[in-house]
Amino acid sequence: MNSDVVIKVENVSKTFYVAENNQDSIRDRVFNIFKGNSKREIKALQNINLEIKRGEFFGIIGRNGSGKSTLLKLIMGAFPPDKGGKITTKGKMIRLALGMGFDPNLSARDNIYINASILGLTFKRIGLIFDDIIGFAELEKFVDTPVKFYSSGMRSRLTFAIAVHAEADIFLMDEFFGGVGDISFRKKSEEVFKNAFLDGRTIIHVSHQMKTIREHCDRVMFLNGGEKIKIGNTNEVLPFYQAQFKPTKPTT
Repeated sequence: MNSDVVIKVENVSKTFYVAENNQDSIRDRVFNIFKGNSKREIKALQNINLEIKRGEFFGIIGRNGSGKSTLLKLIMGAFPPDKGGKITTKGKMIRLALGMGFDPNLSARDNIYINASILGLTFKRIGLIFDDIIGFAELEKFVDTPVKFYSSGMRSRLTFAIAVHAEADIFLMDEFFGGVGDISFRKKSEEVFKNAFLDGRTIIHVSHQMKTIREHCDRVMFLNGGEKIKIGNTNEVLPFYQAQFKPTKPTT
């Protein structure tokens, strides 16, 4: 693999098999021993080839169910590709999503230690940056308040504040950035994202937010139905993608 390439995806497909028959009762299970279980085949990804270079901000776009998140999970090693596919990565990797789970019964303090440690930070390091995280999230008055009493905006601010302090070479962002908090916090988070977070990092960004894709991505891949439809410069791929879903005028 080229020294500048940190992620290489070769001939990667992913097929899932979903049981068609519900087997809620013992009777159902007994009958299905003789009938056999019918399974539906879902081709989530089909023959994807891709190279990501060090320091690149790469976008993945497509409708729901197109295979975007599945590809991120394969790159992370959450599950293997189908036989014949290969994924090679270089460097420490973290997946970020605004859906990162907090324990609602625990305070911000406890959730910071839990989530930051999951992202690879030591307790010693978390202790050193704890005040920075709370200050950035603007939650100084709610440090020991259970998260279940937080508004959605407070939760998203806390998630973002933890994530921007994570340490890794490669970040896989699944609908992570864009529209975080109110206007003032959004402005602050965008400045930190541009001026500090991006520096020297390789990022793969899955998003429906075309504004974020347009502003940050060097290249973009358009997935549809698990297939790679187009890959290239952001200014070329976005208009092509948007043109696919414009309503057609009725013929007279």
